[in-house]
Amino acid sequence: MGHQVSEVELPPIFCPLETALHPRVRSVERRAEEWIHGIGMCGSEREAAWVVATHSAHFMAWFAPHAEDDDRLLATALWVYWGFGFDDARCDTGPLSGRPAQFNALACRVQRAYDAPSAVSDDPYVIANQDIARRFRSFAGPTQVDRFGHAQRAWLAGVAWQIGNQSAGVMPGLDDYLAMRLLSSGGEPTYALLELANGLEVPDREMHRPAVRALTEMAIMVAALDNDRHSLVKELAPGHADQNIHTVLMAEHSVPLQDAVHLATGLRDRVLLRFLDLYDQVRPTASADLRCYLQGLRYGMRGNNEWGLRVPRYLSRGHWPDVMELSELTYAEEPSDTRPGPVEGAPGIAWWWDRDLG
Repeated sequence: MGHQVSEVELPPIFCPLETALHPRVRSVERRAEEWIHGIGMCGSEREAAWVVATHSAHFMAWFAPHAEDDDRLLATALWVYWGFGFDDARCDTGPLSGRPAQFNALACRVQRAYDAPSAVSDDPYVIANQDIARRFRSFAGPTQVDRFGHAQRAWLAGVAWQIGNQSAGVMPGLDDYLAMRLLSSGGEPTYALLELANGLEVPDREMHRPAVRALTEMAIMVAALDNDRHSLVKELAPGHADQNIHTVLMAEHSVPLQDAVHLATGLRDRVLLRFLDLYDQVRPTASADLRCYLQGLRYGMRGNNEWGLRVPRYLSRGHWPDVMELSELTYAEEPSDTRPGPVEGAPGIAWWWDRDLG
């Protein structure tokens, strides 16, 4: 696209949240690698190597660092491995990345296989997703399994929206992009994994509260915008999707990439500050399971950065994946934008700042 990504300065990330890593992540990772090679979803050894190199066991081990049951942690990590593999093979740069009708048909087959244990498919990614669904049903209640199913469906719908834009050559405006990214980033299913990994059963009357829904959406948005930052180099390389918060802001405001980075950082920090404020209002009256879920949102936002700033998926720039190093990271001490109130030009998320949410 002609953007000089190597010359762009990416500021440190503001993320004053707790972090912890599950102590048995290595053993879960070994079991996950055996599953990836055994389930046969990857079309080649190279594809399998890239799925392994997502280090999705570490990803979930930062999201659910205190999960007591390793089988639960493994099953949720398998979905993350599966999601990255599916994204690369079928969504991002795969043969369906510019064919929305064909992708929609595949997405419906994936979802039907998740919902129906008896569904039959010859697509290896559909078969693998169905295996994961069986694992979920083996240890989780129907409400949690169903909540995850709805979350996966939302993600597939968002990816379809994104692929439709790509196929039509459409660059969405800011409001549409943020709405799409809430779905296409995979945040809905990823945070739905928190209940499954931790053995939680958050009551409907709490999970469906507007304040809890707002906190979940804000956590999704923060992680999604952080991922746009992590993958900036990869996304602007030839052959990759060009829809990310930076290209959207460049088009929206007619500014160069560096200015778009500044604007995106400020937008993201304002969402995180609102999350922190609303979290403090909701937590005192939350049930034990909801408190664990809300803490998981915090672990998830921080863990997404602990993972994203190290993982070869973003750092190797398309070369053969390297090992992820657990080196120390540097974070910003202060937010880049502290303005209160809704983000300008984004009415679809303005309700997060409603005064009566708490």
